[in-house]
Amino acid sequence: MAGFTGTARHPKALAVRLPDGRVALSQRLTTALASIIGPRLVPQAGRAFTKAGDSYTPATGDVTVEVMAGTNRHAVVTVVRLR
Repeated sequence: MAGFTGTARHPKALAVRLPDGRVALSQRLTTALASIIGPRLVPQAGRAFTKAGDSYTPATGDVTVEVMAGTNRHAVVTVVRLR
């Protein structure tokens, strides 16, 4: 996980690093996942951008997520669960 959108307390989506090295924003998090992931996020200063130009807050913390990623040109990433 590379970061998030929204606030650390209520993240809306996660910026995840894909196996090919790209960073993509996930689909909107469910309320249940956001409430579990939020307390583990440690926001870093500044903003970062995906290759597609989407903005997110970089973060560190003990967050590893399992995702399902689409295989089309534009990665569609859905967070399935916290690992």
